[in-house]
Parts: sequence; C-alpha cells; structure tokens
Amino acid sequence: MNILVKAVLGGILSMSLLACSLTPLVPVATVANVDIPRFMGEWHVVATIPTWIERDVKNPVERYALNANGSIATTFSYRRDGVARSLGMTGFVEHKVSGAVWSMQPFWPVKAEYLVLYLDEGYEYTIVGRSKRDYLWVMARSAVIDEEKLEELVNLAVEMGYDRGKIVFPEHPEVL
Repeated sequence: MNILVKAVLGGILSMSLLACSLTPLVPVATVANVDIPRFMGEWHVVATIPTWIERDVKNPVERYALNANGSIATTFSYRRDGVARSLGMTGFVEHKVSGAVWSMQPFWPVKAEYLVLYLDEGYEYTIVGRSKRDYLWVMARSAVIDEEKLEELVNLAVEMGYDRGKIVFPEHPEVL
C-alpha cells in the first residue's frame, strides 16, 4: 500500500510539473500592419538573442527579397573568423492581413515562428522575435545607429518579455 501511495503521489507530482512547463506564455503582440514590399531589403542585426549559428558573428545582416509566389528569399550574411559566410532560408507570410506573422524555413520541413513585433513608420528599425522569447532580432537599415535609439529598442524588447541579460550586440566593423 505504501508503495502504491508513493507511486500515485509521484505521478501527481510529475503531472503537475509537466502542466507547469506546458503553461503557454502570454502572447507577444505583433505590429498591426507590415507593408511586405517595403519591408524587403537589407536589415543589420544590431542586437540579438542569437540562435546557435549567430553566436559570435560580426556584421550580421538579413536580406529579404519577395519571390513571385509570395514567399520571401532570405539571406543571412555574417563574418566568422574573418571569413564571409551566408545562410539562405525561405520566409512565409502566415498572416496575410497584417503581414506581421511569418514562418522561416531554414530547410524542409522545419519552419520556425518569426514575428514582427515593432516597426517604425519609416521602416528604418524593426524588432523580430518569437512567442517563446528565446530568440530576438533588433534590426536597422544602417549597421551603426545612435546609442540612445538602440537603448530605446532594447527597452521595448525587454518590455515585451525578452531577457536583457541574454541580449548581445554584434560588432559591425565593416560592411559586407
């Protein structure tokens, strides 16, 4: 009987912990509208919570080009150990009304959430992230931006639930 009670209690505890770990995050709000053709072009990553491929890179740049079928040819360019490299992906606008909800496909069949969380009126600055708040990209049309503006953008990301302690600031010593 004692073993049965322990087993049941252990099962209840395990289920409770599992339920806590599966509790959904508070959704992160996207922008109301992205003019997709206007969003295309070059964006310099000025702050990020990086994916494994982005760690310790210099000159990180995202380039977006609209394909005829509506998908987005995406090229991530960077320098590692002095060598220029790039990685191609395909973006898909999942929410056609707002244009702010994308998925990014580095290779088939993997697709990752890619949300436009902030976009200034002039399309000079943007913040892209994910609901899990595990990755973040603060981007600008220019590789070098005013420190005050950068701090403002990082503060916006922190207000959205991103961990300031995980945000890094890639170097942009040269233009690719």
